[in-house]
Formats: sequence, C-alpha cells, structure tokens
Amino acid sequence: MKRILIILIASSSLFSQGSMFKQFSNSFADIAENVNESVVTITTTNTVTAGEDMQSMYRYFGRSMPEEFESKSLGSGVIVDEDNAYIVTNHHVIFDERNEKPVDQIMVELMDKRVFEATVIGLDRGTDLAILQIQADNIKAVPIGDSEIIRVGEWVLAIGSPFSANLSHTVTAGIISAIGRNNVMRGSDTYQNFIQTDAAINPGNSGGALLNMNGELIGINAAIASGSGRSNAGIGFAIPSSIVTKVMRDLISKGYVVRSFLGIYMQDISEDLYETMDLKSRKGTIVSDIVEGSPADKSGLESGDVITKFEGQEITNGAALKNLVSSTSPGEKITLTISREGKVQDIDVMLEERSGVEMASNPKNSYGEFGLSVLDITDDLINQYDIQRSMNSDIQGVIVVDIEEGGIAEKSGMEEGDLITRIGRQRISSLKMFKDEMSKYEEDKKILFLVKRGNASRFLTLIR
Repeated sequence: MKRILIILIASSSLFSQGSMFKQFSNSFADIAENVNESVVTITTTNTVTAGEDMQSMYRYFGRSMPEEFESKSLGSGVIVDEDNAYIVTNHHVIFDERNEKPVDQIMVELMDKRVFEATVIGLDRGTDLAILQIQADNIKAVPIGDSEIIRVGEWVLAIGSPFSANLSHTVTAGIISAIGRNNVMRGSDTYQNFIQTDAAINPGNSGGALLNMNGELIGINAAIASGSGRSNAGIGFAIPSSIVTKVMRDLISKGYVVRSFLGIYMQDISEDLYETMDLKSRKGTIVSDIVEGSPADKSGLESGDVITKFEGQEITNGAALKNLVSSTSPGEKITLTISREGKVQDIDVMLEERSGVEMASNPKNSYGEFGLSVLDITDDLINQYDIQRSMNSDIQGVIVVDIEEGGIAEKSGMEEGDLITRIGRQRISSLKMFKDEMSKYEEDKKILFLVKRGNASRFLTLIR
C-alpha cells in the first residue's frame, strides 16, 4: 500500500511538471503568434561610389570595377502605430554613414509578404533609433511595455530577420542578463542604457523586437558582443522602450529629440582617482570641467565636484547621469547631490534645452621621472597646439610640450599639447606654481592632474 502511495505521488508530481512546462511553452507560442505580424523585414538599397584607390587595386589584379554599384543591407523593424503606420528601427539600419544621409531606398516587407517603400520620418543617432512610415492598412501595432520595471532574470523573446530575409520572423528566447549597460556603442554623443539579453540576436535582427512575457515591447534590438562580430555569443543589447517612446514622440511631433543640457565634462571614478582624491565611494561621476555660461556654471558646480545623486536617485556613473539629464524636460529645476572636498551638499540646477544636433624662447622643464616636459603658456604654443580659449577668460596652466614614449605620463593617458590646469586641488597658473606643487609630493605618491584637451578636461594620475 505504501509503495502504491509513493507511485501515485510521483506520478502526480510528473503530471504537474508536465502541465507547467506545457503552459510555459504555450505562453511563448501565444506571444509569437500575437506579435509576429507587428515585426517587419527592412531591406535597404544604396548607391556606392568606388573610390580611385579601390578601382586602382582592382586594376592591379587585372579586374575592372564600375564607378558606382548598388549595395543592399538587411534589418528589422517594429510597427508601433497602426493608424499612421509608423515603424521603429535602428538608425544604423537605414543610414549611410559614409555620405551622412539616409540610404537611397528602404523597402519594408510585412509578414503577409506585402512590400512597401518607406519614408524616413525622423532620425536620432544618439540613441540609434529611426522612425519610418509606410502607406499600408490592415496592419497591427505591438503593445509597448514599461522597461523601467523589468528585472534581471525575466524571460524575454526576440523577433527579427537574422542573416537573410528568408529567415524573417525568427523567434528566439532568453532572459534579461543585465540592465543599464553603457559603453556599448562608440561615440561621446550617444545615450546608452541598454538591456542585455542572452536571447539569440544576430546581424539582421537590428531594429527587431524584444518582448516580455506579456507580449509587450520592452526594447528594440540594436547590437551584439561577439568574438567574431558576425554571430551570436549570448550577449545582445536592446534599447529600452522608455527611451524608444520618448524618441518616437519627439521625432514625430518635432522632427528632432528634445534633450536637456547640464554643461559639464565628466569622467567615471577609477581606482587611482578614488585613492588620489580621497573619495568616500566609487559611485558617482567626477566633474572634470564646466562649460562657460551653462546651467552647471550658473548653479555653482565646480571642477572636481563628485555628483552622487540626481533628484535623490543614486548615480552609478557618468552615463547614468547623462541619461537622466537628457530625459528631463528643459526648464525643470533639478537637485544634484555632490561631494566637494569631502563635504556633501545639494545644488539646484535649472536645466536648459540642448542646442545643435549639440613661448618658444623658454627652455623645456623636463620631469624625466614622469617622462614629460612642460612650458609656460605663450601665444606661439597656443597656436601650435590649438589650445581652446574660454570666452572672457585667460588661459591658465602649463603646456605639455614633450612626452617620452613608454613613460609614466604616456601610460597615464597624457598627450603632447595637453594643458595642465590643476595639481591636486591647487590651480596652476605658471611654471613656478607647477614646480612648487610637484615638489610637495614624495616618492611613490599618486599625483592628481586636471588636464584640458580641446574643449574637454579630465583627471589623470601619475605616481612619483
């Protein structure tokens, strides 16, 4: 009797698990069935002009090459508005970087095999998003979910057209591996807050849908990290729906994305900066320079301040602050929590809308132990190194005129032509001040430099 009871319990357990797995499988199938028709395949055609160098190379090998030829590329998109037939995709899917313009032709194929030529409604390089429109009816838009409430470990589905139009509407599954990823795309003028997933994403999936288990769009697939650069390695990135919604709204209504402007140059806290500046935490971002006349300048922010919170929300790095500022409406007053010389304080800043699509006779003073030479500022040096002069202010500091290859200065990131404006917390206005400050540091001590290069400043550390 006992044995029969055990068999019955085991059978019941197996039946329960089987039912659960079937229900789970049906959930995936239901989402794919409901959303697939909202995902489209995008084929672009562009006319490429072969340069003289390329033609010469072909002639060298006894082959001819036409001056112009057509290039085709593949991507994906998602219908987000069925009444107006708006489609979201990636900027890089439909933009010709070489000629700085959209590609010549964009064709959109629906799941029912209807094909339409698309019109570009708006582009935003900063978030790698674009809005297209087609003249189509009887289409279905995907419901948009809230990417702000997703959690690491949640199941997700990705839908797109990897590698070939013949593989359109490929569905893959995975989990959310991480959120808030940045430094994925190159370029300083990018806004990155990616969702990372291990759902298989490959070339051609760009612009496709990332969906939660409610069948809602929580991201637009945009990039992969791969050893080969050509196939999935379980690390894909999607632009969160919160960003997609704002960009889409602004591009459709204004033709550009409205972003707020703080007016600082910033850098993340490295281990060297943490130790040298005697910081209390590795979280936050350091203000390395202030744009003159900017909201930051008007609010009293200073170079060397460490911004730790935005409206009470903890800042982990510079990318997080940049995203929060850009998504806040211009004209709003926000509160930044900063640490200045070890003291915590709040500073109110009124954000503004970002504009735009935004010596010779002196001997060298060599510091051989660091591998650099510096000089006082002269007009000749300013012209030689194209040093930027701030409006209504003199240039102060010393100029790096020589860097020893393989030396400490080069390894720290310092370059010839850099303007050293601070050592530690002391502003430098002359070579004499530079020498005096340098003499205060003992051997094996880290020295913090504030260096201006072009329009931006950054902190560097050297060890005596």
